Amino acid sequence: MTLQHVSLETRPGDVDAEVAFWSLLGFARVDPPVALRERAAWVQAGPMQIHLLFADEPVVMPEGHVAVVCPAFDETMDALRGAGFVPERRAEHWGAARAFVRSAAGHLVEVMAAPPTR
Repeated sequence: MTLQHVSLETRPGDVDAEVAFWSLLGFARVDPPVALRERAAWVQAGPMQIHLLFADEPVVMPEGHVAVVCPAFDETMDALRGAGFVPERRAEHWGAARAFVRSAAGHLVEVMAAPPTR
């Protein structure tokens, strides 16, 4: 079983910047169903999707976050910094590097070099 998608709110005017952020983490824009195109943009990596819901007053979780595994961790950190984002390295968990960064819309994202082990 895998988590298929998560929904995050963003202002309609910030969608392109938010899609560009997620592309740095390996996600590509995909078309949502026709009935949802006027109220959301979607990005996808493998079976995982991020649904960017358009909201005039988006809510950003104060502490909750999305976690993404990026095996090319160092290259991803370089790409984020090169695009003007400021990843904050944290202590390794499960023997793997990790960092937190805010998306263009302000969502907190944990970038992990490897998934948690049991």
